[in-house]
Amino acid sequence: MAQSYRWVIVALGALMTCVAIGAMFSLAVFLEPMSETSGWSRAGISSAMTLDFLVMGVAGFAWGAVSDRFGPRIVVLAGAVLLGAGLVLASLATSLIAFQLSYGVIVGLAAGAFFAPMIATVTGWFDTQRGLAVSLVSAGMGVAPLTVSPFAGWLISTYDWRTAMAVIGIGAWILLIPAALFVRRAPQGEAAPAATNAQPGEAGSSLGKALASPQFIVLAGTFFLCCAAHSGPIFHMMSYAMLCGMSTLAAVSIYSVEGLAGLGGRLLLGVLADRYGVKLILVLGLFVQSLAIAAYLVVSQLGEFYLLAIVFGTAYGGVMPLYAVLAREYFGQHIMGSVFGAATMMSSLGMALGPLGGGWIFDSFGEYRWLYIGSAALALGAVAIALAFPPIPRLKLEGQATAS
Repeated sequence: MAQSYRWVIVALGALMTCVAIGAMFSLAVFLEPMSETSGWSRAGISSAMTLDFLVMGVAGFAWGAVSDRFGPRIVVLAGAVLLGAGLVLASLATSLIAFQLSYGVIVGLAAGAFFAPMIATVTGWFDTQRGLAVSLVSAGMGVAPLTVSPFAGWLISTYDWRTAMAVIGIGAWILLIPAALFVRRAPQGEAAPAATNAQPGEAGSSLGKALASPQFIVLAGTFFLCCAAHSGPIFHMMSYAMLCGMSTLAAVSIYSVEGLAGLGGRLLLGVLADRYGVKLILVLGLFVQSLAIAAYLVVSQLGEFYLLAIVFGTAYGGVMPLYAVLAREYFGQHIMGSVFGAATMMSSLGMALGPLGGGWIFDSFGEYRWLYIGSAALALGAVAIALAFPPIPRLKLEGQATAS
């Protein structure tokens, strides 16, 4: 039964990441109509996404620690309630600051309850095929541009942005609250040995040692630069495409193609990591990402945008689950939620740079050229740090069994 239910956990994780991250990232679809109808600046609206990432990062660390101690169900249930509330409140906002607080703080707090805790939960259910399982959960993020974003675009074109945002919030409640009730942590027999050997008093010292280790420093640094590199190009891609003469629907379709490619990339790189090693595949994926970001400087036609969306989506989507696999291999299961939550916090800080930075660049220069130049440089920095990853055997922490 446990063997079959682990795939239910994977499916629940994919659904939750799709709805939560999709709802948050749908702000890219709302950006243009919101700016036109409200008079709010792009930088001001984009700063709500920056707040999302900052709050999501800190919240992800806290939610991960809560999940380690009390289990994931209470965490994702709280996240489901907060996500719908944040979106509904944001749809009612009459000032930019009210929108930034509701969308940027409440939605960010909610989004942090899903990714790191569910990824950590899934790694506890799998001793084999872990890369594939984590990739399938992360694939929910890849499905989001194919589902939530087009749905948001249709709602906006049919009604208005306020109605669209409220409907997405209510939909999040309908989908996620019942799903949260089926989430549970792995039975003890399914957990890694580290989880069963660790005692509650030892977990804190193990976590402190883990966060100060070279393994975590390199993991967090690579995760930070990787996300700082691709967050701006992802968030501002639709606006850039429309500047190049694309219609709104064409720009949304490019965004959807990118998301589909990200879905395929997660599955492809997850399988390759299981076969050839996670470090090698991560470095190769990061290098392709850097080339794809730089290529935005020379594209202007719809076909070129589609081709680049496939390459870029495959690269940035494919590398994202690999950080969780590395964290699990290095640190074991008993502090996985906390460690990966801390790593996700660093990635969220990186993601926070792109929306606001890209909005500021456009408001200042009227173009996005410097966004892509800076992002490509950050992407190469991620490749350089990833090359410094220590050997994969797990870091020996207090509370783990060691060979005598």
